[in-house]
Amino acid sequence: MANSAQARKRARQAEVARQHNASQRSAFRTAIKKVLKAIEAGDQAAAKTVFQESVSVIDRIADKKIFHKNKAARHKSRLSAAIKAMAA
Repeated sequence: MANSAQARKRARQAEVARQHNASQRSAFRTAIKKVLKAIEAGDQAAAKTVFQESVSVIDRIADKKIFHKNKAARHKSRLSAAIKAMAA
């Protein structure tokens, strides 16, 4: 347990940051799941629309360094490829 006033404050701040980051990670995962659900539905136009909205969320969270930018790029690339594969 934190003994000094400074340590108690840092513990409070760390908890707030942890909860905020957890919320952001959840939003990242939800955005990906929305695209995957649209792909499974088989509607390419709808999947493209959801993908565009999700890219915004994914990039915003990567810019905040909650997930690494390469992880975000990897997910965007795989989702994009899955949407393009629907046409074939």
